[in-house]
Amino acid sequence: MDELQTPSLAELHALIEMTNTLNMEIFYWWCTALMILIHAGFLSYEIGASRLKNALAAGVKNILAFALIIPVVYLVGWAIYNAFPDGLVPRMDALIASMPWSESMGPNIQDNATGIFWGAFALFAATTGSIFSGAIIERARVSAFLVLTLLLGGVLWLLAAAWGWHPEGWLTVKWGYHDVGAAGVVHMVAGFFALAVVINLGPRIGRFNPDGSVNPIAGHSMPMSVVGLMLIIVGFFGFLGGCIIYNGGAQWINIYGQPTTLSAFSFNTLMGFAGGVVGAYLVSREPFWMMSGGLVGIISVAPGLDLYHPGLAYLIALGVGCLAPMVNQLLLRLRIDDAVGAFAVHGFAGFAGLLISGIFLSGYPNMEGMADISFTGQLVGAIVMASLGFIPGYLLSYLLKQVGMLRVPAQAEERGLDLTEVPAQAYPEWAAMHGQAPVSRFENSHSTASIAMENKLA
Repeated sequence: MDELQTPSLAELHALIEMTNTLNMEIFYWWCTALMILIHAGFLSYEIGASRLKNALAAGVKNILAFALIIPVVYLVGWAIYNAFPDGLVPRMDALIASMPWSESMGPNIQDNATGIFWGAFALFAATTGSIFSGAIIERARVSAFLVLTLLLGGVLWLLAAAWGWHPEGWLTVKWGYHDVGAAGVVHMVAGFFALAVVINLGPRIGRFNPDGSVNPIAGHSMPMSVVGLMLIIVGFFGFLGGCIIYNGGAQWINIYGQPTTLSAFSFNTLMGFAGGVVGAYLVSREPFWMMSGGLVGIISVAPGLDLYHPGLAYLIALGVGCLAPMVNQLLLRLRIDDAVGAFAVHGFAGFAGLLISGIFLSGYPNMEGMADISFTGQLVGAIVMASLGFIPGYLLSYLLKQVGMLRVPAQAEERGLDLTEVPAQAYPEWAAMHGQAPVSRFENSHSTASIAMENKLA
């Protein structure tokens, strides 16, 4: 019988290294899986917030955005993130190394990291599209939405990440920008993009009276929206897990290389959620805003999840949670119809979170000689993120508006987007409430051809 051989130190070391690599890969695999729940949540949230005649249109554009953003991130987005940390001038070596034909951008037994990190970034990109999607429900063309969201998720978010999340991003290196939970690079960019598009899109028919007073437009299922928001919260734990770096054999680090722990993220995510729920409920007394307040709370503490004391995180979330419904009311007074409060929840909360973190985290040292965290750095970062979302969103939506591609015609809006943009029937009650149920384009063309043939034979 052969004697068992004791493994050498080199073999043990290689075994430990491979175990660490596989653990890292598994961690981000499940973070990405959890992030898909965010999109299930947005799907439910927006369908519930739509009237019956628009329910499926809200869902269809979410699913299409998810499916179209992912290949765009593969084809160009990953290269943008890696090649543009210095601004608008690319690093050509990083650009070429991140293109689809690179060895790292496909099955490669020597590379356990690229695909799993790319997957997380692709899901971040899809999240920006879902944030934007809710603001424009019930009157935007699906085609226009897809064009806009591909710019947002496939280009702008990756540029924001290159500047404010990349280890050598210019906002971090020069200004000490600190945004571990992506309040700026994801939520602000998407929220300000949504605001810009909504300004050009205009309000839903009947939303405002000639004197400026607001008519409520209730979605067909508040319970569906509340459940959707809760699913988004569950998905946030995958989202925020993807914002931390698994460091095999050593302590976790944040996106900027500073040591941190999942415990810190756990404390402050949960306290932020709780504070935001209470704050929004105290002001609004509405279930929709109560659950939206949970998102507001997490986003408001996201920049400092690794550094805040949990008590401070709760107070920050409570305060911003109180303010978010008021911000949405301000937009309504300005006759801006953000159907789900996307700007207040994501744009405003992200902006407030960055400024507040600049107050409480100012002076905290950064890594490797980079600038310390400062109020000025957080303010500059917030302005950059707001501009990166708002300016391109306004320009492209204005162009689409000028050529008549942004909004459905009035009669189509009144009839319902499920009939005019999908078409399909969401519920059996549709026909009873709105007349003849919609027929698919294939069925319609087939029926038309059959009728023509019958007439010819007659």
